[in-house]
Amino acid sequence: MTEAAKPQHSVWRAFAQPSAWTMLFFGFSSGLPFLLVAGTLAFWLKKSGIALADITVIASAGMAYALKFLWAPLLDHWRLPLFSRLGRRRGWLLAAQIGVVASLLAMAWFTPEHLVPFIVATVCTAFFGATQDIAVDAYRIEIAPLDAQGALIATYSFGYRLGVLVSFSLAATLADHIEWRFVYVVMAAAMGVPIVANLIAREPAVTRSHATTCLAALKLSIVEPFTEFFRRYGGALAILIISFILIFKIPEQATIGGITSPFYLDMGFTQTEVGTITKFYGSWLGIVGAFLAGAAIARWGIWKPLLFAIVICGSCNFSYLILPHHPGDVSAFIVVITLVDLTLGFLGPPTVAFLSSLVNREHTATQYSLLSSLVNITGKVFGVFAGRIVTATSYSTFFVITTLAIPPALVLGLLVRSRLNARRVET
Repeated sequence: MTEAAKPQHSVWRAFAQPSAWTMLFFGFSSGLPFLLVAGTLAFWLKKSGIALADITVIASAGMAYALKFLWAPLLDHWRLPLFSRLGRRRGWLLAAQIGVVASLLAMAWFTPEHLVPFIVATVCTAFFGATQDIAVDAYRIEIAPLDAQGALIATYSFGYRLGVLVSFSLAATLADHIEWRFVYVVMAAAMGVPIVANLIAREPAVTRSHATTCLAALKLSIVEPFTEFFRRYGGALAILIISFILIFKIPEQATIGGITSPFYLDMGFTQTEVGTITKFYGSWLGIVGAFLAGAAIARWGIWKPLLFAIVICGSCNFSYLILPHHPGDVSAFIVVITLVDLTLGFLGPPTVAFLSSLVNREHTATQYSLLSSLVNITGKVFGVFAGRIVTATSYSTFFVITTLAIPPALVLGLLVRSRLNARRVET
């Protein structure tokens, strides 16, 4: 942990800064489209008669979130011509927000009855959603110092959970009363709130290097962000950090894609029950968890909350094993969601704070998007095959397999912490 990552001990001061509440709206903007190409989409596909194995493959359009580092250099070193008056970060964010709205409307227009263009629209929604995530993350890192990031992450998580609440709980409930295509039109309209917030937000003031030739520009935007990371930490420590990043969120990412929505339906719960319990009740629990984690980071720094969250969050996947023994039991469902969503909410802020602490602000969008992609990609890849694993075995076996990542993640985390602390002492 770097000197800047030390806890600041003033929880109130961290949350009172104006930029913390800007992140509320930007978090909503990021959270809204995420499940519309994953869990919410899986509801629509299952109700349209799509096979489970195909649902998890189609819902893997969300893989764009894990691949966003591929185009992140554009957001660091290129201004969009029609949006440059807003600044680099807010200009890209507005373009991505408009793209999300257009893509959601395209999904509503085509529906799964026209599967190929519908999948294309789904991929576009994921692409623009991932692009706005790049812009929002870079904005957050650049708008405030590292010791204030815990509060920004907590309010971002609050907004993100509200976005998830709207795009899952409200969407699933509405779908019991109106057609799914109209639900997605409502979701597109909800993006108007964060668009307005973006138009009135403050642009971060960051000075960056500028290349004078095309070759120098390619090196600065594509090569340098990666080589600088290895140069700064050294090869051995950089590889150790990346190994830790690749593994510690597998239990979470493997279960938040397209598998849990069909699981809940197969356990005998209605769409309204799932939407109300998992994303209305559950989202508020996630918000509580996120604020607890934000306060913990402000008080104790990054590592203690992070390692604690890795263990409790991953272990809560065992709670899913309750439901096959209590199908349709709402009380059992509430117990499971209480455990899962509270710990998921707690895991988010220390994860984001840890990744943010590794970033050089000269390459904010590129390095953070790469690290945040790596932290999600292993679990997402595993989740692509979730439907086939469940078909070949059972839901319970799948959830147990996801927890096997906890012990190696904890060992790697302790090693990374000790090496970073030793490095800080030496400097």
